[in-house]
Amino acid sequence: MFACPGNTEESYARGARPLAEFYAELLGMRIIREDWFLIGSERSPLQLAFGDGPIDYHPPRWPDPAFPQQMHLDITVEDLPTSDRRARALGATALRQEPGYTVYADPAGHPFCL
Repeated sequence: MFACPGNTEESYARGARPLAEFYAELLGMRIIREDWFLIGSERSPLQLAFGDGPIDYHPPRWPDPAFPQQMHLDITVEDLPTSDRRARALGATALRQEPGYTVYADPAGHPFCL
């Protein structure tokens, strides 16, 4: 479960839905549940959920321990340059590049690696 900004139905749609759409597009999945956003696919047992955060929600700021991440995904890709372009086009921000992988922040600030 990824915490997202918002604790009302309206802010949930503005916070959780865009993040669910981001990961669904990035991972080749689709939204399979709408009352609380869940993404998945027929070819993978992996499912990710996206929910509203607490009233005082603060987005993560990797690697700042004062604003910790809720989770960190390491996503294996076959073609890093192509996947990098796709992630950035979907709204990810590159945080750090290392040989063989890059750390990104998703649109809500959660870190992940490709």
